[in-house]
Amino acid sequence: MLSEKLKPTRDHPLKTWYRDFNYFLVDNWQRFWVVALWIGIMAALFAYQYVQYRKRDAFDVMGHCVCMAKGAAETLKLNMALILLPVCRNIITWLRNKTRLGVAVPFDDNLNFHKVIAMAIAIGVGVHGISHLACDFPRLLNASPEKYKPMEPYFGEQPASYWYFVKGCEGVTGIIMVVLMAISFTLASPWLRRRKEEKSSKTLMNKILNKLTGFNAFWYTHHLFIVVYSLLIVHGVKLYLAREWYKKTTWMYLAVPMTLYGGERLVRTLRSRARAVNILQVPVYPGNVLVLHMSKPHGFKYKSGQYIFVKCAAVSPFEWHPFSITTAPNDNFLSVHIRIVGDWTRQLKTVFSNVCQQPPVDKSEGADSLQEDNNPMYFPKVLIDGPYGAPTQDYKDYDVVLLVGLGIGATPMISVVRDIINNIRSIEEEENSLEGGTRPPTPKQKTGANSSSSHKHDFRTRKAYFYWVTREQGSFDWFKDVMNEAAEMDHRGVIEMHNHCTSVYEEGDARSALIAMLQSIYLAKNGLDVVSGTRVVSHFAKPNWRTVYKRIALNHPDTTVGVFFCGAPAPVKELRQLASYFSHTTSTTFVFHKENF
Repeated sequence: MLSEKLKPTRDHPLKTWYRDFNYFLVDNWQRFWVVALWIGIMAALFAYQYVQYRKRDAFDVMGHCVCMAKGAAETLKLNMALILLPVCRNIITWLRNKTRLGVAVPFDDNLNFHKVIAMAIAIGVGVHGISHLACDFPRLLNASPEKYKPMEPYFGEQPASYWYFVKGCEGVTGIIMVVLMAISFTLASPWLRRRKEEKSSKTLMNKILNKLTGFNAFWYTHHLFIVVYSLLIVHGVKLYLAREWYKKTTWMYLAVPMTLYGGERLVRTLRSRARAVNILQVPVYPGNVLVLHMSKPHGFKYKSGQYIFVKCAAVSPFEWHPFSITTAPNDNFLSVHIRIVGDWTRQLKTVFSNVCQQPPVDKSEGADSLQEDNNPMYFPKVLIDGPYGAPTQDYKDYDVVLLVGLGIGATPMISVVRDIINNIRSIEEEENSLEGGTRPPTPKQKTGANSSSSHKHDFRTRKAYFYWVTREQGSFDWFKDVMNEAAEMDHRGVIEMHNHCTSVYEEGDARSALIAMLQSIYLAKNGLDVVSGTRVVSHFAKPNWRTVYKRIALNHPDTTVGVFFCGAPAPVKELRQLASYFSHTTSTTFVFHKENF
């Protein structure tokens, strides 16, 4: 029995450590080789510059400090170039979709790598700046005339004050870059970037934080990189201890990445202008969720799980915000579900509310619908850019998938569920047409869908487990239509849906017994769940993830299961560790994927 095999055993600590380390390498070999290569290149560049300056006259005056400063500077050039590549989303999406590089390169971790490079830049700036300011410059000031003489071609006559170095072009550009990067790095920290505005607090500190933090602050200060890179080029041209042009290599490092990133932004600008969409409907659901139903631009193709950037000029003429697409590729419209949690989203809701009227609706439907006031031109203009690749788009690579969404993080999973429903419908239509002796519709006859003969070939999902965990009962209204459609259409039992409401005590607890009893009676009488209002039965408290993995392993031996997660980071560690544990202790392999924005 699998349950017996999974009983913990006591091994020697050294053996346990070796086994865990081996598991770590097997599970993370893609990340390992990329990071190892990156660190190796940095180490080689640092060592090369260190050795070069160890042999120069400057070493006699400034000692190892100049070697440290120049070695750190060389790694900074590399990292300032590399940090642009992980955010070239169009290039990464193309590489994901058109090449097999995803087998060896962890494209899902592009933003994590971007953050790791940023940390390396912060360390490099610290080493470079401290070496110059606290060591090199004081040594130059205090050097004897004989020792300083070889430095005259680079610094002129021996300066009498420290201010000489600071007021120069190299000093001014360096200090400004450090200040701008410090502002950008600080406001990009998770706590400040995701901080919610506290309207109830009237303290001076909270008023200041409300103004200076949040996504808007992060977005605008991150665009200080334009100034930073301009100053970096100037700083590289006015280089200490280098006069020959071929030794001023900053522009050589930056040329290709800056060209690629510039092209990336240009493509986004041109493409978004050609992809203005018409707003069809704007439902507002409980839990402060706004849904944009938009027309699909001509030729717009995407995969379930991908996301788009949305811009509304009435809110901000510059800001683009990413949202997962919640419709399936074969649907004839686009939709995104937007949780009202930040300054931009609050303003977006306000803009739509100001130009729309609230018609009387049946409250049992669970949503108010903001509709246009007689003229569709009254809706604010919305532009979209994308689609962009995301981990969930790879769900078709697996026969069995485990989809986990927390709160609004269920959005990419809903697109997958819709896609599975559409594929099931297409297969059933094909089978019915063959049984009736009619010819299946061709791609031209069936607009927006793949040819019927290719559905079975493309659709390999045999089983999909969808776990949606949310705290608020009203959240279930967001995707009520999808839940009901899946329950009605899925005669083959492909989709197994589990809704979990964590604001209620877990099943079996005496405090939730009455709710459970009412739930059972209502379900038996009306065929609907009293908690979610759908045909999908709701469970209480968060899932027991170990039991979930164990059941899937029992049901699907010798199978590779794709695990896709989107939402708050709290359960990520547990889900990833369980995926690794069950992969190494059972015949079922679990491959964990996490959404990153």
